[in-house]
Amino acid sequence: MKLKRLSVIAAVCSISLTIGLGTAEATVPDAAAALKAGADQGISDGYPGIIGMVRDGAQSQYIQAGVGDRGTGVPADPKAKFRIGSNTKAFTAATVLLLEADGLLSIDDTVAKWLPDAVNANGHDGSKITIRQLLNHTSNLPNYTMNIDGFTTGRVWTPQQLVDGALRKRQPNAQPGEKWEYTNTNYVLAGMIIRAVTGNEPAAEMKTRILDRLGLADTTLPTTDNNIYGNFLRGYYLAGPFILDMTVTNVSATQTAGAMISTLDDLATFQRALVGGTLLPPAQQTELKTTVPTGAGPDYGLGLMRLDTPCGRTAWYHNGVVPGYFSFHLTSEDGAKQVVEANNESHLISGTPGQNHTGAAAVNAFCAL
Repeated sequence: MKLKRLSVIAAVCSISLTIGLGTAEATVPDAAAALKAGADQGISDGYPGIIGMVRDGAQSQYIQAGVGDRGTGVPADPKAKFRIGSNTKAFTAATVLLLEADGLLSIDDTVAKWLPDAVNANGHDGSKITIRQLLNHTSNLPNYTMNIDGFTTGRVWTPQQLVDGALRKRQPNAQPGEKWEYTNTNYVLAGMIIRAVTGNEPAAEMKTRILDRLGLADTTLPTTDNNIYGNFLRGYYLAGPFILDMTVTNVSATQTAGAMISTLDDLATFQRALVGGTLLPPAQQTELKTTVPTGAGPDYGLGLMRLDTPCGRTAWYHNGVVPGYFSFHLTSEDGAKQVVEANNESHLISGTPGQNHTGAAAVNAFCAL
């Protein structure tokens, strides 16, 4: 699995705004209309279905286009569940920060303190890498890369197997902390640290510390069950002339880097609490939003990116890509203004017309709030 996203963000940030900004006329309905226009274009670009929401304070509005199931033709439902991919990373980072707030670890602890033998091959040394460097992607660890076969349900990957596969790819080409490089390996290791510190599975810690606290009843981190239950979008993967149904996918291939399932509402609620400062204590909130330059796009904090939009308003942003699903969110500095969107087709290629059109519309919508 290799999730390339900075080219998508660069395309979003280079757009020319097409709606009035910062005026009394800029309302939630205006923002929803902008998001809907992008969704309609995304359907024309080939997405089966798109759902989205805009929110400003207590006012919210939903949009949809296309279908949630190509077989039945049922419309895409804004209340449906979907796989959120790397939007999982913010949940993982927040869990680690909450453990720090409880005095159970420091994000400046080394990886080796908690996982003595996990990173110790091919020149990589966990005693030189901190948890902070995992969370902000400056560890210099290689990414473990999955092609579509890695997501099939025929085998179960352990976290250490994913890490070992990454370490074999190359020796270090920089010292930890010297440069930014996005890698899912970092967040698999973060999940392993949560387990080592607490003795509990990361899913259990997330549930207790975040999901139950915020009332996120439709959000889960599956560890062995590859299905989605209840009301959900079916996910599709475009493979040449064929469209594969990837709704049932191997969650062990993504784990605490990208295996979570959620909804528009739950993602918005979580991001409002996280970005707005009601989930974390002040010290951890500062750490969350302390960014490093990526060299190719928005600066990266801990599981979130700081996006400077064309209208001058800062958005805290991330997206998530797994086979069959692409989603993203934008949240204002105070957590009040939000845009969340998801579609049910992804074939792990960034910068597609659909991504660019829906992403540009999302920024337009955010700036209209």
